[in-house]
Amino acid sequence: MSTFPAAARAAFSERRGIVALLIMAVAVMFGGEAFAQVSAQDGEAVLVNDIELTWLDAIILGLVEGITEYLPVSSTGHLLVVNEFLGLNETEEAELAADTFAICIQSGAILAVLFLYWERIRQMLDGLLGKSEEGRQILIAVLVAFIPTVIIGLTLDEAVGDALFGVLPIAIAWVVGGLVILALQRASWFERTTEELGDLTMRSAFIIGAMQAIALWPGVSRSMTVIIAGVLMGLSLRAAVEFSFLLGLLTLTAATAFVGLKDGAEMIQTFGVVNPLIGLIVAFVSAVAAVKWMVNWLNEKGFEVFGWYRLAIGIGALILLATGVLG
Repeated sequence: MSTFPAAARAAFSERRGIVALLIMAVAVMFGGEAFAQVSAQDGEAVLVNDIELTWLDAIILGLVEGITEYLPVSSTGHLLVVNEFLGLNETEEAELAADTFAICIQSGAILAVLFLYWERIRQMLDGLLGKSEEGRQILIAVLVAFIPTVIIGLTLDEAVGDALFGVLPIAIAWVVGGLVILALQRASWFERTTEELGDLTMRSAFIIGAMQAIALWPGVSRSMTVIIAGVLMGLSLRAAVEFSFLLGLLTLTAATAFVGLKDGAEMIQTFGVVNPLIGLIVAFVSAVAAVKWMVNWLNEKGFEVFGWYRLAIGIGALILLATGVLG
C-alpha cells in the first residue's frame, strides 16, 4: 500500500487536472504549428492528393478528441483549430476528409463510456427487457432527449456548418460559454439540486435534448449544454454529468455511423486505415482518463475551472486571429 498521504494524493490529482487543461490549451493555441512541423519530419505520412496525415497527427487528434469530447469545452472547436494548425483543411477535399476523421475517431470516446459505465448501460438493457424499472426510465429519458437532437440536427446541421465553422465563431462560443459557466457557478441554487437520473421526467428529458442542439454551434460544447440543462431541470450535478455521458453515447454513435457510412470510404482512401485506428485508440485511452478526472473534479470542486479554461482559450484564439496567426 502506498505511503503517500491521501490528502497529498488528492491535491496532486487536482493540480494534475488543472495542468492537463492548461497544457491542452497551450498545445491547441500555440503548439499546433510546431506539432505540424515535427509531424511533417517524423513518422511515415499518408499522402494522397497532396493531403498528409502522419501518425503523430493521428495521435494529436486522438488526444484532443478523447480529452475534450466529454469535458464542457467543445471537442469540435478544439479539433477545428488543431486541423487549422496541422494544415489538414487547406482544400475542400482535405477538409472533408479531416472532418470525417475527427468524427470517426469519436468511436474511441464512445468505447470509453461503454467501458466506464457498463453497469449503468446494462441496467438500461435490463430495463428494455423488463428487468429493471429504473433502467427502463433512464433508457426512455435518453431516447426522448435524443429525438429533438435528431430533428434539429438534420434540419440545421448544414446551414450551421456553412455559417459557423470557423475560428472566430468558435472563439466567441468559448468566451460566452465560459461566462455562462462562471455565472451559474455563483448562482445560489446551482449544484444544490438533488434529483437523480431515475427521477427525470420525459418533459425534462425532451428539453435537455432540445438544448443539446445548441451545440450545433461549434465551440459551444454538447456536454456543457446537457449538464447545464440537466441541472436546470432539477438533476444533481453528478446525475446531469452522467446523463450527458449516456446521451452523448447515443448521439455520438449516431453521428459517427452517419458520417462513417457517408464519407468513411473517402476518408480511408485519403488517410488509410492505420492512422485512423491510431487516432481511435488514443481517443479511447485519453477519454477514459478525462472522464474519470472530470467526474472526480466535479464531485469535489465544481464547474468553475471549465469556465476559466473556456475564457482563456477563447481570448487566446481571438488574439491569434487579430495577429494573423490563425486565419
